[in-house]
Amino acid sequence: MSTPFATIPDDGTPLRVVVVGAGGMGRAWLRTVEESASVELAGIVDLDVDAARAAAAALGRPDLPVGAGTAALASDVGAQAVINVTVPAAHHPVTTEALAAGLPVLGEKPVASTVAQGLSLAAAAELHGQLFMVSQSRRYNRHLFEAKRLSSSLGRVGIVSAEFFKAPHFGGFRDAMDHPLLLDMAIHQFDMARFLLDADPVSVFCEEYNPAWSWYRGDAGSTAIFEMTGGERFVFNGSWCSPGQETSWNAAWRISGEHGTVLWDGDNGPLSSVASDAGYSEDPGQEIAGSLRDFVAAVRTGSTPMGRVHQNIMSLAMVEAAIQSAATGSRVSVDALLEDSYRQAILAEHDPAVLEVLKSWTSVRNALTGESAHSNRLGGEPVPAMDA
Repeated sequence: MSTPFATIPDDGTPLRVVVVGAGGMGRAWLRTVEESASVELAGIVDLDVDAARAAAAALGRPDLPVGAGTAALASDVGAQAVINVTVPAAHHPVTTEALAAGLPVLGEKPVASTVAQGLSLAAAAELHGQLFMVSQSRRYNRHLFEAKRLSSSLGRVGIVSAEFFKAPHFGGFRDAMDHPLLLDMAIHQFDMARFLLDADPVSVFCEEYNPAWSWYRGDAGSTAIFEMTGGERFVFNGSWCSPGQETSWNAAWRISGEHGTVLWDGDNGPLSSVASDAGYSEDPGQEIAGSLRDFVAAVRTGSTPMGRVHQNIMSLAMVEAAIQSAATGSRVSVDALLEDSYRQAILAEHDPAVLEVLKSWTSVRNALTGESAHSNRLGGEPVPAMDA
């Protein structure tokens, strides 16, 4: 997807930003912003203004401007960009408001609560000519980049697998979620697989389950097999209630190709069975600091960052398709899910200008990735262009 977005030329001063959301993750972002020389924290937004004041005080900046409205505070303090660290349910309204105010947005994952809302945000970003980037922070890992470099020596890659076995006792909302592993965690591994393969999902078959000893109300275990656009298979096998010999939070990875295999334990450098030229893997920065660096570079230069909204929607589509497959017990076509989400977005859109952009798309996959709608090699029919 190559729709241009507005840039803010580098005048030698830091990019002025407001952070929206003063909860636990919001405070992590606030610390990261404060530690970066490329941005300047101009204010904090939260519906609970007292929480925003407390977050400012915790940074040692009790006089930092705070407020309850994103566009209003950004205007008051002369902010040039917004970092949206609200809960997923607030991602759509907060990002929509910021884009309409002419502000680029860096948002926490997921892009929105649903793929349909994500499509609305992609159309809004197009309409206003602003960058909306989703922070898939676990992509920003030099070992992941090295695993991808090493895999280029394997010839044709056919299988990528990720094993994720942890036993966190969070308490709170995760313990009561319907799909705690798939909704709250697996999007990281799904997105990392897209990065490793330079491919997008075609279809998925998924099962969810809950071990007898699980302390989660919803299913805390899942196995999913994705077909990807290059014909590869990505296999995810995970559990959030498996104590002992736990994997990395990044999962443990195997990349299998025609000439050999790359293994990555998620924490240390990857290993390859195939000798490769000594090379230099790009250092993308680490997690949210890397996301922030990528965002600022994109806003300053017009470069395309990882996680731009159009592409990132495909990672959330993997989650929704996996949940749908587990619920129906059948393979789910991602194009069919995108088409259904597109129709939901059309019906739900209240902004006539955003609706016009949505209706201009001839196919969702083409709008998101620049690819033509294609046949599912597992037996599906080509997805027709959508007449809105």
